[in-house]
Amino acid sequence: MSNGLLLRVDRRVSGALAHPDRFSELLADLGDIGVAVPVLTVVLAYVAWRGRAAGTYRWWLPPLAAALLMALVPALVVPLKVLIDRPGTPVVPPGTGYYPSGHTATAAVAYGSATLLLLPRFRAVHTRRALVIACAAVNLAVGFGLVRRGYHWPLDVVASWCLCAVLLASLWIFLLRVGRTGGRREFGESEQSVLVRRLGEQSA
Repeated sequence: MSNGLLLRVDRRVSGALAHPDRFSELLADLGDIGVAVPVLTVVLAYVAWRGRAAGTYRWWLPPLAAALLMALVPALVVPLKVLIDRPGTPVVPPGTGYYPSGHTATAAVAYGSATLLLLPRFRAVHTRRALVIACAAVNLAVGFGLVRRGYHWPLDVVASWCLCAVLLASLWIFLLRVGRTGGRREFGESEQSVLVRRLGEQSA
């Protein structure tokens, strides 16, 4: 991890951006597990409550999937940190295990999953667009804060974004499939029983 054009550019970008201050530290803290995960937890509880109250079939699947994805983040990031064993920037104390960025991954999955869960709750295009823009802005702010504060090299942040893009895309595909087969169904009814009941209502 000491040679190569990409790493030289990485160090130059870090040298140009790194300027530790209180504001950059506050931005970086948005990716802390104590901030991002509680936000996701509130959204999970809200989506579960609304789904159950609406009688949505398998209402628990979307929030459960998002929760499992959040739990998967450290299981993926920590082994990569150990395997790559990259040293930190000159700003942080000597040590290794900075690649990829855990704060970046936590923020991306927490805020990204929350956004994907909330999008179906809004019909207005401008509201949905504003939600996506807000999510992107927060994650960009976290990445900038981490680099500006000197907690991470730029490539540490970019690597986490790439990893989380795959994770969030998988969640999005799953939610789309659940949405197509969900709908409003009574609790305890299988698909076959729903079909039989509806056919009986039509022939009555």
